[in-house]
Amino acid sequence: MSEALYQRRRRRRELALVPLIDVLVMLVFFAFVTMQFRVKPSPTLNIRLPKVETAGKNEFKGPITVGITKDGALSFNGKAATAAQLDSLLAQAREVDKDMPVLIRADENTPLKNITLVMDACRKAGLNKFSLQSR
Repeated sequence: MSEALYQRRRRRRELALVPLIDVLVMLVFFAFVTMQFRVKPSPTLNIRLPKVETAGKNEFKGPITVGITKDGALSFNGKAATAAQLDSLLAQAREVDKDMPVLIRADENTPLKNITLVMDACRKAGLNKFSLQSR
């Protein structure tokens, strides 16, 4: 009987599921928070945006987008336009709101003269809040 008193019962080891579930939930949450969602480029233009190492967020909250292909073809909000049409379209946009932002999307191989043409057209129309989009 003395042996029965000293005989230890082995406890079965249990796997602590609650801490494991907590860690998994945090990993999934972290994955969703750090995930980057990409916006598809405009379907009408074949533009490869230049890569800029120091570019900030590409958030744009304006209704005007001017695209420039590597050949120099212009588009205003996805529709083809000439330089003269661009001037009048930007002037019409200025009448709506003088602080309206303009996004300029130029291909990485676009000559600088085409980009400056669009920037100058924006300034002539009185739209001084323009930005260049990069990737």
